[in-house]
Amino acid sequence: MIYNSFARVYNELMDDDLYKNWASYVENNTNDAKTLLDVACGTGDLTIQLADKYQVTGTDLSEEMLKIAEKKAKDSNVSIPFVQSNMMDLFEMGNYDVITCFDDSICYLKDEDELAITFNQVYQHLNEGGKYLFDAHSLYQMDELFPGYMFNHKEEDSAFMWSSYEGEVPHSIEHELTFFDWDEKIGGYKANTEIHHERTYPIKTFIRILEDVGFNNISVSADFGKSEVKQKSNRWFFSAEK
Repeated sequence: MIYNSFARVYNELMDDDLYKNWASYVENNTNDAKTLLDVACGTGDLTIQLADKYQVTGTDLSEEMLKIAEKKAKDSNVSIPFVQSNMMDLFEMGNYDVITCFDDSICYLKDEDELAITFNQVYQHLNEGGKYLFDAHSLYQMDELFPGYMFNHKEEDSAFMWSSYEGEVPHSIEHELTFFDWDEKIGGYKANTEIHHERTYPIKTFIRILEDVGFNNISVSADFGKSEVKQKSNRWFFSAEK
C-alpha cells in the first residue's frame, strides 16, 4: 500500500503536538546516540525535528510523501537524506544507533511473518546496543474505537471522507478514504478512493517476535512513554535493544 492522494491530506491533518511528543519519547529513550533512521517517515515532520539532535535519514514507501518531506527539509534549511524503501527491505540503508517507526505504521504489515521480516531488517541495521523504538495501535483502539469511525474534511477546492470498518482478520480495520478534487476539465469534482488496511496484535505477540529476532531489554508503555499500559490505552510504545 502506498499513500497517494492521502499524502497532501495527511500533511494538512496531522497535529504538530504529536511530532513533539514522539521526538520527546525518542530523546528520553536514547543515550549518546548519534545516528538515527526514521522508518515510515511520511512527510518528514518528525524527521526534521529529530535532526536537531541526531544525524538522521528518513525513509518511506510513498514517493509523494517523500517529495513533501524533501520540500519541508529544504524550507527548514535542514539537510536530510530521504530514501524510498519498504520497511521490510532496508537493504540499501546503513547501520544506525537508533531506528524509529511511529504513527502506527507497523500496523500496515499484513501478518506476523511480515512483522518478523521487518523486525529482522531493523535488527540487521542497528549498531550493537542500538535502540528500536516504534508504536502500534492497541487492541482497544483497533477493536472498539475504529469500527464505525467517520471523519470528513473540506477545503476550498477539495474534500476528504474517511470511514473505518472492521477487518476480515482479528484485530484489523479497513479505512476507506475518498478524495474529491475539483477538476477544471470536467467542471466538477473528481473522486478517488484508497483502501488502507491496518492490523495489530496482543502485546505478547509483538514481544515474542522481537525476542525471536534477538532483541532484549524490551519495554512497553503508553502515552508516549509517560504511563503504564492500561486497558483503554489507544497506542502502545515499544522500546527494544540489540
